[in-house]
Amino acid sequence: MEQRKGLLYGLAAYGLWGAFPLYFPLLKPAGAGEILSHRILWTLITVGLLLSATRGWGWLRTTSRRQAGLLTFAAVTIAANWGTYIYAVNSGHTIEAALGYFINPLVTVLMGVLLLRERLRRAQWIALGVGGAAVLVLAVDYGRPPWIALILAFSFGTYGLMKKSAAMGSAESMAFESAVLFVPALAMALWTQFQGGAAFGHAGAGHLVLMILLGTVTAVPLMFFNEAANRLPLSTIGLLQYVAPVLQFLVGLVVQHEAMPASRWTGFGLVWLALSLLTWDALRTAHRTRIAARARSSEPVPA
Repeated sequence: MEQRKGLLYGLAAYGLWGAFPLYFPLLKPAGAGEILSHRILWTLITVGLLLSATRGWGWLRTTSRRQAGLLTFAAVTIAANWGTYIYAVNSGHTIEAALGYFINPLVTVLMGVLLLRERLRRAQWIALGVGGAAVLVLAVDYGRPPWIALILAFSFGTYGLMKKSAAMGSAESMAFESAVLFVPALAMALWTQFQGGAAFGHAGAGHLVLMILLGTVTAVPLMFFNEAANRLPLSTIGLLQYVAPVLQFLVGLVVQHEAMPASRWTGFGLVWLALSLLTWDALRTAHRTRIAARARSSEPVPA
């Protein structure tokens, strides 16, 4: 029963993340900078209310300088990620944004080698090679490196590394990150108002509500993900992570009618092949680990 609940929570989280390309275009005529600033401001308010309701502010007294430094860096990287994603979706590059989240697992493996000195298995090396070939094919197709995808993948990979190292609850860390970004976000929101280019408060009541709901839209899937992570094995979470970019890809292809020439299909096909290798290797390794653990547990204890 708990795993069923976890699966539903996981599907809800990744399904909502996958639907983001349908939400952000509704915020036009607001630009990417204005949307980003309001997303940060309303996320801080939403998470702050949530923590206040659950009396969850005790963590502020126990946050170390190391955690504060890691989360500050995480805040900068997630702001870059959010801003790039909003720009991509609202400028007709949803498929390239989806590519960024498809290659994110490959980037995470690469960062493990370069930063954590992890040793890779053969299948992981092959997957990285195939992923590199995919980036080259797509660079030729686009006539440039797929910068949007690369920025999204590396910023989110760095963000995940910082969050893992900080070891803090998601709501608490989100509150800290939003607080770090509060002043520049507020400055951006006020600047757009004073310059006369702001949409917030000037594009109707419906638009105002959608902008205010940015905090809820950000916080809800994160809470669903936490519930899923507490109930599901990592292998299942690893498979669910592909739900969001698949949905984003379909939105770009079917709803927004973005171009997908044969060369681009080839590049995406190589990415999906690399991800299949990674997934197969992870599932095989997890299966072997479980068998080894059962064998150790069944060994007779010496008298």
